[in-house]
Amino acid sequence: MMNEHWKKSTYSDGGGGNCVEARAIDLGAAIRDTQNRGLAELSLPNAEWSALLHALRTR
Repeated sequence: MMNEHWKKSTYSDGGGGNCVEARAIDLGAAIRDTQNRGLAELSLPNAEWSALLHALRTR
């Protein structure tokens, strides 16, 4: 089941333009740029989504 509720990163700063949003999709997650919400979103399978989060958290 797809989740239409997008969540914005808690690390997004109000004015820097470096914001992304993510939502759960079947078998993974989708991410998009908050400045271009109407453009394509990037879909990642669960394993790749987990690897991305791990890499960002351990930076």
